[in-house]
Amino acid sequence: MTPQPRQHPTRLHFAAALALILTGMAAAFWLLDYHWSWNPVLKYWRLFLQGWATTLALSAIALPLSTLAGLLLIAARRSPLPLLSEAARIWVELTRSTPLLVQIWFYFYVFGQVLSLQNRYLLGPLILAAFSGAYMSEIFRAGIESIGASQLETARALGLTRAQTYRHVILPQALRQMLPPAAGQFVSLIKDSSLLSVLGINELTLAAQEVNAFTYAAFESYLPVAAGYLLLTIPISLWTQRLERRIRFET
Repeated sequence: MTPQPRQHPTRLHFAAALALILTGMAAAFWLLDYHWSWNPVLKYWRLFLQGWATTLALSAIALPLSTLAGLLLIAARRSPLPLLSEAARIWVELTRSTPLLVQIWFYFYVFGQVLSLQNRYLLGPLILAAFSGAYMSEIFRAGIESIGASQLETARALGLTRAQTYRHVILPQALRQMLPPAAGQFVSLIKDSSLLSVLGINELTLAAQEVNAFTYAAFESYLPVAAGYLLLTIPISLWTQRLERRIRFET
């Protein structure tokens, strides 16, 4: 009988890799001969907590809105109306080709003024959703177009409607292709929320900037920012990986 390959413990490998990375980082600081000064920074823990809560709230609003924006844009891109399709394509290309920081300033100080909207905590998530929605629409488009034309012809031959074809044929297969890039885009959206500090929104990055200005302890001020974003992004990555395993099937 052919011996079965031994299954190596994944958690042990993960722990070993994490220990290796942390050791490398600690060695870098040790060679830098950096003297840590946490006491002044820890006095502002409430400021960090408030900033993290604000980042969480902004992301919780922007994530579903970006998904909705992506769905609306891909629906417009695939519309039989040429004007609507081209308008959506131009919007996506303009959004993806310009920096988010420029778009934040443009949307807030142009559209915000015209529409008399000055609430930063309302416009901030909307700007993030508009920016990320363009990328989400391309992820959706790539997933849908990865389905072979023969499957669409078979669904049509079976008498399935357009809605039934998307529900039972396209989406189950496209979702598997869309999950990894969608997870990456969600993580990027959470990190991009740090740019909303230019509008004076008291999120996590702005809190770190203020603490650094008070204490002159740069590393001690920004390491909590890294930890705070990890607390938000790692659950998304783990959730999408679990969902990938649930919908995986042989092809």
